[in-house]
Amino acid sequence: MDFQAGILRDGNPMESLEKQLICPICLEMFSKPVVILPCQHNLCRKCANDVFQAANPYWQSRGSVISGGRFRCPSCRHEVLLDRHGVYGLQRNLLVENIIDIYKQECSSRPLKKGEHPMCKEHEDERINIYCITCEVPTCSMCKVFGAHKDCEVAPLQTIFQGQKTELNNCISMLVAGNDRIQTIISQLEDSCQSTEENSEAAKRELCARFDTLAALLEEKKSELLQRITCEQRHKTGFVQGLIRQYKEQLEKSSRLVETAVQAMEETGGAAFLMVRPPNLPARALMGIVEASKGGRLEKIEQGYESMDAFSVSLEHLAEAVRTLDFDSAEEDEEYFDGEEEEVEE
Repeated sequence: MDFQAGILRDGNPMESLEKQLICPICLEMFSKPVVILPCQHNLCRKCANDVFQAANPYWQSRGSVISGGRFRCPSCRHEVLLDRHGVYGLQRNLLVENIIDIYKQECSSRPLKKGEHPMCKEHEDERINIYCITCEVPTCSMCKVFGAHKDCEVAPLQTIFQGQKTELNNCISMLVAGNDRIQTIISQLEDSCQSTEENSEAAKRELCARFDTLAALLEEKKSELLQRITCEQRHKTGFVQGLIRQYKEQLEKSSRLVETAVQAMEETGGAAFLMVRPPNLPARALMGIVEASKGGRLEKIEQGYESMDAFSVSLEHLAEAVRTLDFDSAEEDEEYFDGEEEEVEE
């Protein structure tokens, strides 16, 4: 095994060295004693024995006559022939053992934490050190050699761990970025909500101002029309009251004439009536009684003079306009979209 070439290919010598010291069976660092196969590949003695036992299940039960066996190298599939000593007849790789000792001394400053290496449920003495890609579960090397995962594709646990951790880290970054975008959208929506409330209050104030202006205009117009009715009322009532005064004066005069005439009627003799008139009944007074009895010539009012129908106002068109009153933004939008449609058609 070319340790120096493998180390020089990596920028970090310790990491490169650790990769060179990984067993292809258990995917962990070689454990003592390390055996070297005829193809120059290394295995842990325990892993080599497990592979040998899996390939030769009846090797230990052949009685006193013990013959050799064979198995294939897990790295290059080279067939390894063993003598009657089996795996224990393979040569130890003292160089690799020394390198492992030196590496462990260098890494002794990194103590293992409790629970860092969970144990396999099927093989209590085996640590979970590989990952079954087929079943997507972590398992141990024994399960891969002759257990439930012997026909499955496996990978180093650390590789899968680093890959999934990297993927998870990328997902976390994406989630954080997504959360930032969501927070930005929330802030924009909150600003939009606040702007909507502020614009609504401004629209309400403007609408109230417009209606107040309209109400003031209506009130002003109402006052103007009421003033015109009042003027007409004063004119007519003044004229009628003048006539009433004239008729009262005429009535008073007529009553006095009636009284005088009655006194004159009390004279029984004609000569006496004509010669002895009451001192207060001159000739012209008599003529006035005669004229008054023929009827007065005072001014009269026409029929329907007291009517005020000329001041009737029809508000139906205004009420209809108020009932159909609506915001003009929709009409503006329709005109805008109609204009766009005409442009598109053109």
